[in-house]
Amino acid sequence: MKQVLQQLKIILPIIIGTAIYAFGLHYFVIPNRLMEGGVTGIAVLLNYAVGWPLSITTLAINIPLFAFGWKMLGRAQMIYTLLGTLSLSGCLALMEQFIHNGWLTPLQTSQDFMLAALYAGVTLGAGLGIVFRFGGTTGGADIIARVITRRKGISMGQIILTLDAIIIGISIVFISVEKVLYTLVVVFIASRLIDFIQDGAYSAKAFSIISDEGAAIARQITNDLDRGVTLLPAKGAYSGQQKEVVYCVVQRQETRRLKQIVRNIDPRAFIVINDVHDVLGEGFKEE
Repeated sequence: MKQVLQQLKIILPIIIGTAIYAFGLHYFVIPNRLMEGGVTGIAVLLNYAVGWPLSITTLAINIPLFAFGWKMLGRAQMIYTLLGTLSLSGCLALMEQFIHNGWLTPLQTSQDFMLAALYAGVTLGAGLGIVFRFGGTTGGADIIARVITRRKGISMGQIILTLDAIIIGISIVFISVEKVLYTLVVVFIASRLIDFIQDGAYSAKAFSIISDEGAAIARQITNDLDRGVTLLPAKGAYSGQQKEVVYCVVQRQETRRLKQIVRNIDPRAFIVINDVHDVLGEGFKEE
């Protein structure tokens, strides 16, 4: 039962992410003749050109890419890719049926294309970000992006932005230059949101404090904030003196209080504060 629950914690977010993505395509992108990148962008172009439904086209184009993904990403990864791809096609088909039956009326505007572009970027980015965060992909360019990320360390958002720009550049043959420019807004916002969700939906703060009163600062942090503290041995390069670096991670709202604690004990302490986008462990979150 525990193993089933663990799998559901992965499967359900992937399905939810693909549903959000499919909604963004049919509610904001298609009715306003905007574009998308990657395999989905090709499917959108075919929809504009010959009226083929996205649900069937995306699945058909993705089939040859599974062999590549299976070899490069491994069986476990491709299982979630298969889940994401099938879920996306299913959600697209569901949206198409909703629209056909009149249960969903897409947002079609003739004036405020920027509003449509902004919301398209948010929904597409949020959907893909959730899918990627839980180890899935929706096939196509997502497979290529994940392979490059694993091998080169480049963020998936940056890779997808590049691939999208190539596909969208080709789309100028089928849609107006104005719509291409609005589409660039869509993919930029989507790529930023993908990276944001990948790195974590909130930011903590990591403090590195260099002080001659490291032990006292550590005790005060433990007593006042109930946070774990690590003392790291250090040596001043110029003075040659042995020091201790106090390292502690706190939530954003605790930042001001921690600064006060340090200043009250050692006004001359040197403090370095870094953003931390994902924290696992006691006092934060568990996975």
